[in-house]
Amino acid sequence: MKDDKLGLWSSTSLVIGNMVGSGIFLLPASLAIYGTISIIGWLFSSVGAILLALVFGELSKISNKNPGGPYYYTRKSFGDLPAFLVAWGYWISIWCTNAAITVALLGYLGVLFPELNSNPILSICTGLFFIWFFTWINSRKINTIGLVQTVTTALKIIPIVFIGFIGLFYIDFSNFYPFNASDQSNFEAITATTTLTFFAFLGMESATIPSDKVNNASQTIKKATIYGTLFTIIIYLMSTISIMGLIPLDDLANSNAPFADAAEIISGSFSRKIVAIGAVIATMGALNGWILIQGQIPMSASIDGLFPEIFGKKNSNNSPISGIIISSILISFLLLFNFSKTLVEAFTFMIKLSTLSVITPYLFSTACLALLSKTNNFRLIISFLAFIFSIWIIIGCGIETVTLGFIMLLTGIPFYFWLKRK
Repeated sequence: MKDDKLGLWSSTSLVIGNMVGSGIFLLPASLAIYGTISIIGWLFSSVGAILLALVFGELSKISNKNPGGPYYYTRKSFGDLPAFLVAWGYWISIWCTNAAITVALLGYLGVLFPELNSNPILSICTGLFFIWFFTWINSRKINTIGLVQTVTTALKIIPIVFIGFIGLFYIDFSNFYPFNASDQSNFEAITATTTLTFFAFLGMESATIPSDKVNNASQTIKKATIYGTLFTIIIYLMSTISIMGLIPLDDLANSNAPFADAAEIISGSFSRKIVAIGAVIATMGALNGWILIQGQIPMSASIDGLFPEIFGKKNSNNSPISGIIISSILISFLLLFNFSKTLVEAFTFMIKLSTLSVITPYLFSTACLALLSKTNNFRLIISFLAFIFSIWIIIGCGIETVTLGFIMLLTGIPFYFWLKRK
């Protein structure tokens, strides 16, 4: 039935909702150690996001009948092992992303409930509650999930637009100096900040993954992907410029709630809490959307025999509930293991690991488009440029993150051969 599928607004909300809230609300604090040069990083990551949005938009026109997005495209073009690596890498990225979102959510909840900042046990339990609450939401019908995503996306835009536009009138230009506050060269700083800011764009491919649940998928997915990405770029750039102009870099680097702190500078402590409420809603919406996605990729791989059968099991609402629950268990463990760090340190680590893990699906997706478009010069150009950008992001993750990510990717290969032999 049509009512059980996602339309243009729901699909666009899924794209925007999975991007907005997956990074922007805590990223200014992670970027503060680099200074104003991080705005250059935002510009480069925006270009990369547009290129990849075009890649996924074009792929959705070529093939949209099967769910799985990057996984399905890779299997169709390159076979089982590359498809397994895409599914495995994307799956790792998703639960790392959800752990990072939960950390950002707790940072803004700390504005409303200060005891969360001083009581680690309470903070951890609160994070676990939200992970499992949205796990339950995603056990419901797809149109219920889409409604939640549309409402939370509409509400989450308010604090970002408020800070992004109103904040421009309160900027102190002395806060933009030094331009490069790190001890790295300008190129190294731009590479690092491009990598960090690109995390905020993860999710531009979200509408391609539940493609079998989208109305008029060949048109809807491409529009939702491009519209969602362009809208997100505008509000990201505006809000980052405003926050860096409002809060001195040293203070910003230690902030657990940059948007709320900026709101307090503009109009007092009351608006600080209002913006914190908006940020909480934003991160909740992102968590809801990503928990939806964390069940879809393993389900697609399971149907093809590349993931254990349990990931393909659905409940009466047609939700891949087993895969969602297993992923939520891993999110919970990652949250527990990283809570010895500060919120900003834990967040920065998780976003680097998540970004690196998702680059494998992005690389294969750009290669798929090139392979399927041998006579289409436009598609060949955007796939080549998106491929080069993805390689640059891998370099920007740093040797420690690349090593850990490579090990996590390799751990999946024994499972692949075990499943194939079975």
